Amino acid sequence: MLDPDARDRQRDDSTDRWGERVFDRSSWAALRAHESVPIAEEDLAALTGINEDLSMGEVEDIYVPLARLVHLRAGVTRSLHDATGAFLGRFRPHVPFVIGVAGSVAVGKSTTSRVLQKLLARAPERRRVDLVTTDGFLHANAELERRGLLHRKGFPESYDTPALVSFLADLKAGRPALEVPVYSHVSYDVIEGEAQVVDQPDIVIVEGLNVLQVPPTTGEGGPSVFVSDFFDFSIYVDADAGDVEEWYLQRFLTLVEGAREDEGAFFHRFATLDDDHAEQLAREIWSSVNLPNLHENVLPTRDRAELVLEKDVHHHVRRVRLRMR
Repeated sequence: MLDPDARDRQRDDSTDRWGERVFDRSSWAALRAHESVPIAEEDLAALTGINEDLSMGEVEDIYVPLARLVHLRAGVTRSLHDATGAFLGRFRPHVPFVIGVAGSVAVGKSTTSRVLQKLLARAPERRRVDLVTTDGFLHANAELERRGLLHRKGFPESYDTPALVSFLADLKAGRPALEVPVYSHVSYDVIEGEAQVVDQPDIVIVEGLNVLQVPPTTGEGGPSVFVSDFFDFSIYVDADAGDVEEWYLQRFLTLVEGAREDEGAFFHRFATLDDDHAEQLAREIWSSVNLPNLHENVLPTRDRAELVLEKDVHHHVRRVRLRMR
C-alpha cells in the first residue's frame, strides 16, 4: 500500500478528471524555461509581507514561471480583442488584462500580488502593471458602525461591491483615469479624499478576500454581474487553516509592537496588553471573524480559481494546481 506522500507524488504533474494539472515544486520550476529574473535580493524586502520569508529561490521557482504563463495568456487575450475589433470593423479601446488574486487573511496574497506585479512590469515586454486591492472598496468604519457591521469587516457585506463592479466595468471598457479609493493599514480605514488613479495600464492585478465569490441570487433583482466576470486569469493562495492562524497571530503581534509609539495607528489601542493577552485577543479575533469568513466565503471560491498556490507551514509554495481550460 502506498503511503500518503507517495500518493501525493503520484498525483503531482498529472491531470485529473476535472482537467486540473498538478505540479510539485520542481516540475513547476522547470516551466521557467530559462526566463531571466528581473528583480534582485535588495528588492525582496519591499515585496515581502509581515513575518513572511520570501527568498530568491521562491521567486525563481514559483513566480517567474507564473509571470511567464501570465505573459503568454495576456498576449493571446490581446489578440482575441483585436480579432473582435477586426470583425466589427472598428477600433476597440485599450482593454487591460485583469488578474484576480484571492485567499485568506494573512495567507500572503498581497506578497504574491506585489511580486507578480514587479516581475510583469520588469519583463522585456515592459507592460504597465497596476495593483488594486479591494480594501479600498470596504465601507468606511463609520458607515460599517452605522450599519452594525463593524464586527463583520472583511465579510462580503462590508464591501461596496457595486462600486467595485462599476470600476471593473469601466476598466474593461478602456476608460482612462479611473479613481480607486485608498485604504490605510495604519488607521484600518478608507482614507477620505485620497484615490489611486488607474490610467489604462496593460495589466491590472485585483487582490482581495472575496474577489472570486459569486453571491447567491435572490430571484428578481439579484446580482447578475460579479467581480470575477471581469477577470482574464485568477489565482488562489492556499494554506492549511491552522498555519494561517499562526501567521495571523504573528502578524497581529508585530503590528501591535510597531504601533506602541504611534497613537494614530489602529493597533496602538492594544499596546498596553502584554504578549499573553495580545495573543489571546488575536486568537479570539481569528476564531470569531477571520476563520468563519474563510470557511463561509473565501475557501468555497478556491475551486473557481484557474491556478492555486499551495503553501507549506513556512510560507513556501509546495505545489501548484492549474486548471486546464
